[in-house]
Amino acid sequence: MSPPDPSISKWTRDITLVLNGERRSVTVDVRTTLLDLLREQLHLSGTKKGCNQGECGACTVHLDGRRVNGCLMLAVQADGREVTTIEGLARDGQLSAVQRAFIDHDGLQCGFCTPGQVMSATACIAEGHTRSEAEIREWMSGNLCRCACYPQIVDAVRAAAKKAEVP
Repeated sequence: MSPPDPSISKWTRDITLVLNGERRSVTVDVRTTLLDLLREQLHLSGTKKGCNQGECGACTVHLDGRRVNGCLMLAVQADGREVTTIEGLARDGQLSAVQRAFIDHDGLQCGFCTPGQVMSATACIAEGHTRSEAEIREWMSGNLCRCACYPQIVDAVRAAAKKAEVP
């Protein structure tokens, strides 16, 4: 019997995920968060690290179509699953309706929270939580904006939701 490979550690694991529509296989430290995998190993810097405690929403990504805080999830939990980041929303060089609405309605100022806001807004629309301004605010409440662009963000979500309803 051959000796164990010294490069393999009990602290690492091979995982495979579908990232922005592309199948990716990586070796991760089992203690690595999904956020750190995306930013540090896969070099997708669009997803931001804010509080690193799940309070600000800057790290919001979609996991199997549902929004999650990347800072609270271990990368190994994404094994075999589909992850979409802000980089994966645009198609064929065209911004998504939500991305376009954020620009059109000035739903950003410094831009730090914008990727998480856009990811959360995309999910909010898909979940059908856009019937009123109060409902949008409630379902977007996990995403903080230090620049206080909340009225513009709500306007952007409403506009994108209306576009989504058009057949």
